[in-house]
Amino acid sequence: MSKISEKIRYVGVNDNKKVIFEGLWPLPYGVSYNSYVIVDEKIALVDTVEADFAEEFLSNIKSEIGDRPVDYLIVNHMEPDHSSLIAFIRKHYPQICIVTSQKAVAMIQGYYGVSDNIMTVKDGDTLTLGDTVLSFHLTPMVHWPETMMTYLQQEHTLFSGDAFGTFGAVKGHITDSSAALYGSAENSGDSFRDFNDEMLRYYSNIVGKYGIPVQNALKKLSGFTIDRICSTHGPVWEHQIGETVSLYDRMSRYEGERGVCIVYASMYGNTEKAAKALEAELVKKGIRYAIHNLSTENVSFAYRDAFRYDTLAIGSPTYNTEIFPPVNSFITGLAGRGLKNRRFFAFGSYTWAGTSVKLLNEFAQKQGFELISEGVSFAQGYSEDKFSIPENL
Repeated sequence: MSKISEKIRYVGVNDNKKVIFEGLWPLPYGVSYNSYVIVDEKIALVDTVEADFAEEFLSNIKSEIGDRPVDYLIVNHMEPDHSSLIAFIRKHYPQICIVTSQKAVAMIQGYYGVSDNIMTVKDGDTLTLGDTVLSFHLTPMVHWPETMMTYLQQEHTLFSGDAFGTFGAVKGHITDSSAALYGSAENSGDSFRDFNDEMLRYYSNIVGKYGIPVQNALKKLSGFTIDRICSTHGPVWEHQIGETVSLYDRMSRYEGERGVCIVYASMYGNTEKAAKALEAELVKKGIRYAIHNLSTENVSFAYRDAFRYDTLAIGSPTYNTEIFPPVNSFITGLAGRGLKNRRFFAFGSYTWAGTSVKLLNEFAQKQGFELISEGVSFAQGYSEDKFSIPENL
């Protein structure tokens, strides 16, 4: 089913074959590329989809509007998973007018060689399709400089680009009344719950650096009546708008829930034994936690839980007097995402020069984290008497 309302039709696609998003992030449940048609006296197409789905996309459009022309293509965001069929759509609808922000114009030319019949809009500009009016609202750096959102006034519907999106293909109807995470064994009947982990991962992996621009966008949107959010990834939010906006608000303020994210890598198993001992202590105390081995796991999931929980425990052996490379890469990514407001504990083993814990603490202090102890750096093999776990963890 593709009908969202009398005016709004879903014409997006599911991608269940791609295993890595942006060449970086795993897709255990696939991903959706969402596009929408607004049907009135004039027809507007909101964003396109990834290039591999050209024929399916065109078929979806024609199944909704038949042979009617598409009058406007609204480009909210220029990442190729949403814009790569601009030239394809122009070929099939040669009179189409592209509506976008000024900063997107050079990108459209640079990516697709299209430079004519483009209407640029400023913040608050409107476009009338007939009975319906669209307004355009610039949201720079959520999460590219050209991004904007489109608001359908008569239906209080926000076409939000990547904001409020999530990894995961959508099983069932696209709206959150019945949308389920494709390939997941769990289907609680609560779309926000089913997609929660993938939304957290999407935010931390893709948007995480841009907390201030997200807060600016939320403030701009606070005066709007929003009854529906049509993102470019994941479900259309109608019944769980409050939960979705609240999650983005918390994440963009770097507010973690009580719990511990343990992240480590180990060369010969001694730092890993310390991490497992820490895990056992958290279980005994009934503290929520997640644990991630960076030597075997994509960093995507560790970023998710570093954003989720208010305490970060990082373990690294000393490697050539430095932090072990997988851990160093992780903390570099955290710094690039601007993560803050975290409690911090460092631990790790060494053989002849123990510097990793000192360097991890320096990283934490630079980020403004609260050190809950000086950390634990132990020589050679792990044993319980060498590893003192902070009581206030």
